[in-house]
Amino acid sequence: MSRLLIVDDDVEILALLKKFFVQHGYDVDLAAEGQAMWAAIAEQRPDTLILDLMLPGEGGLSLCQKVRAQTGIPIIMLTGMAELSDRIIGLELGADDYLTKPFDPRELLARVRALQRRAGEPSVPVDAARPLIGFAGWQLDITCRELRSPEQVMIPLSGAEFDLLVVFLEHPQRILGREQLIDLTRGHGHDAYDRSIDVQVSRLRRKIEPDSKRPELIRTVRNGGYLFTAKVSRS
Repeated sequence: MSRLLIVDDDVEILALLKKFFVQHGYDVDLAAEGQAMWAAIAEQRPDTLILDLMLPGEGGLSLCQKVRAQTGIPIIMLTGMAELSDRIIGLELGADDYLTKPFDPRELLARVRALQRRAGEPSVPVDAARPLIGFAGWQLDITCRELRSPEQVMIPLSGAEFDLLVVFLEHPQRILGREQLIDLTRGHGHDAYDRSIDVQVSRLRRKIEPDSKRPELIRTVRNGGYLFTAKVSRS
């Protein structure tokens, strides 16, 4: 079974979501605030974290940032606020997806399943016999989902960052528009907005560019999208 950890201070929502996900074959742990969340993660690491933005004590954005700094657990953030700025901040801090309350549990289930599919396999076809992809001195191991810098330092990637990098590596020296990137990383028909992919690109740049403010590997093409400039090799 896949294990979910749901963090929300609304006991009714926790009870409803636990019943719903258990009926769909998931193991579910619950927490009402940050300290209980960390205890649950320490006891048994979840496959997906569903994290409310508004929590007593330490807020969801801060917790999201700390979880992402320590683990690659896929994170879906929940909030009662629909402002675009809150979505962007959540994505900047490492969330993989975002859902605004009120929502249909079936939509949350679909997003959990999509995240777990993306975490289990790359979003685009790759050559299983040649799982190592090199670019500009970097090396990405598709099988182990590990990225190493030219200095052989392991660089942690979230699921969304990994998917985005694989897409760029599969389409080097080609301009990819925002809608193309959303379709290639999340699937057709995903309800997303332009800034979401911009935020993911910004996060990836901070990890692989020598100077993320003057990017050379992932260039912005005005009115076009993004261009991955490096030559790509397989081994």
